[in-house]
Amino acid sequence: MTNSFWQGKRVLITGHTGFKGSWLSEVLLGLGSEVHGLALAPETSPSLFCQLGLANRIENNLGDIRDLSVVQQVVKSASPEIVFHLAAQPLVRRSYRQPLDTWATNVMGTAHVLEAVRFLEAPCAIVVVTTDKVYENREWEHPYRETDRLGGHDPYSASKAGAELVAASWRSAFLSGSPIRLATARAGNVIGGGDWSEDRLIPDFARAFGAGKTLTIRNRTSIRPWQHVLDPLNGYLLLAEALAGRGGKRFETGFNFGPEPSDQRSVGDLIEAASGHWHGDWQDATDPNAPHESGKLSLSIERARQLLGWTPRWNFDASVRATIDWYREVAQGSDAKAIVRRQIHDFGFPA
Repeated sequence: MTNSFWQGKRVLITGHTGFKGSWLSEVLLGLGSEVHGLALAPETSPSLFCQLGLANRIENNLGDIRDLSVVQQVVKSASPEIVFHLAAQPLVRRSYRQPLDTWATNVMGTAHVLEAVRFLEAPCAIVVVTTDKVYENREWEHPYRETDRLGGHDPYSASKAGAELVAASWRSAFLSGSPIRLATARAGNVIGGGDWSEDRLIPDFARAFGAGKTLTIRNRTSIRPWQHVLDPLNGYLLLAEALAGRGGKRFETGFNFGPEPSDQRSVGDLIEAASGHWHGDWQDATDPNAPHESGKLSLSIERARQLLGWTPRWNFDASVRATIDWYREVAQGSDAKAIVRRQIHDFGFPA
C-alpha cells in the first residue's frame, strides 16, 4: 500500500459506525484521507465509534441505506474517489429472526449504493465487502476459492451471496464502459477490540470475563478463519488502490482475505487462547437444536497474494493477543482510542 495515495483522498464508508467501519475510519484518518460516513447510529452501548470520538472527526451522516434518496444525497455531497461499502445486517442468528430486514439491507442496500455511485462523473473505486459465508458450504476440506459456487443456508449468508450478484450485475450492466471500478471483498471471521455486537464470541467473552461471569459457548468444534480486523482492512485498502490505478480493470472481481491455512482454528481453540490472556471460566453449551451454522469454513487467499501482494501480517496468536489486550485494558480503565492507535501503529499503519 502506498501511504501517499491516501493523502487527501475523499473516501466514503457505509457502515462507518460499526466495528469494522470504525477501525477503517481511524486507519484512513491516520493516512490523511477525507472520510465521509453513511450509517445508522451505533446500536450498541458502548460502541467503538463513540469510544473513538469519530462523530466529530469525520463527515458523519446518519441514514439508512434502504432509503435510496438518502444514499444519493450523501454520495452527491461526498463526491467520493473511493467507496467502501460495509453497511449490512451482519449477524447470522438475527437473520433468522429478521429475514426480510436482512435481505432488504444486504441486497437492496447494496443496490442503492451502487446505483447512486454509478452516476458519479469522475473516476471512483468501489469495494463491496461481503463475507466468507457467501460460498455454498459443503463442509469440505479445501479452502473456498473465489471461483467456487455461491450459496447460503441462512438468510444472512444467502443475502450476502445476493449482494455479490448485485455487484456483478451492476459491473457488467452499467459500469463496463465507465471510469467507475468495482470489486468485492470476502473476509473471514474478524476479531479485534471494540466489537460489542450481540451474539458474537469475542464480545460475549469480554462481557462475561469483565463481569466475572462464566462464558457459555456454542459450536465448540466449528472451525473458522479467525483474523484481526486490521488484516482484512489492509486488504481492502490494497484492493481499492489497485482498482484506482492504471490497469485497475483487471482487479474487478472477488477477493478472499483470510488467515493462513495453519491459523484456521476451532471455536474452542479461540476461547482457550483468549483465556490465556484474560483468565476466566467458560462452559460448552452446544445446542443440537440451534439454528444451522456452518461447521467448517476456510478461505483460499492465493488470488489476493498473487494479484495484490497481500498476506496476513498477524497470525492467530498475535490476533488473539491484540484483541484480548484491548478488552482487558479498557476494562481496567485505559483509553480505547489510545489502544486502537497503538495497535494500528504496531500493525504498520500511520497512527
